[in-house]
Amino acid sequence: MALARYRRDGGMNYWPGFVDALSTLILSIIFLLTVFMVAQFFLSQEISGKDTALQSLNAKILQLSQLLSRAIAQIENLNEQIKALRTQIGALEQALGASEQKQKDSQLRIADLGQRLNVALAQRVQELSRYRSDFFGKLRDILGNRPDIRVVGDRFVFQSEVFFDSGQAALRPEGKAELDQLAAALLDLEKQIPAEINWVLRVDGHTDTRPLGPTSPFKSNWELSAARAISVVQYLIGKGVPPQRLVAAGFGEFQPIDPGTTDEAYSRNRRIELKLTER
Repeated sequence: MALARYRRDGGMNYWPGFVDALSTLILSIIFLLTVFMVAQFFLSQEISGKDTALQSLNAKILQLSQLLSRAIAQIENLNEQIKALRTQIGALEQALGASEQKQKDSQLRIADLGQRLNVALAQRVQELSRYRSDFFGKLRDILGNRPDIRVVGDRFVFQSEVFFDSGQAALRPEGKAELDQLAAALLDLEKQIPAEINWVLRVDGHTDTRPLGPTSPFKSNWELSAARAISVVQYLIGKGVPPQRLVAAGFGEFQPIDPGTTDEAYSRNRRIELKLTER
């Protein structure tokens, strides 16, 4: 009662100042709380952004880890494939080496066989040359030295007039007599030449370059030369010469031995050639 009376009576009143101070304090606290809340908001936003970035980064790291795991698996697979390829290459190199060695051995054997074959062929040629010389020598003895029969190199050359009339392929009687002696010499020769020498007597027909007449049974000199060679071969077969030892060939006017255009040149080019050779 006394205090109340004292205040009413005009004593000092502290309450308004206290209220002002309290209000200022509350406002300060509210300001600080507001600042704190704003700061906390921005901080939470920053932290939230960092969390999102961190999560994204973790996701990328996980993805890269997965990709790395795939890549490692592929590298291991490639390493296995490379290892298998190296094994295959090694096997191929060994096979190639063996093949090359085998090829070298084969080439050496082929070279040796070729050398031996050449030696054997040379021996056969020498043997056949010897029999050819004996055969031609015997024919020369049989036929004598006649101007219409001569030896040219490895061939026995008869002028066509020995066997045939002009433009004909039928053997004349005089020609058959000559071929009788030739057949006898061939049959004797066959007994002397060893069986392993595969020899033949080639009969070549040749003509001159003058064309045949309109009444000729032959279309060309080529046909005439071939028909004459065949006539000789057929006659020799009829006399017992084995057909496998005879060859007939016609050359027409295309292999002259005298390029002249005189009657003598034409006569020299009209011929039957006999050549003892190996088949």
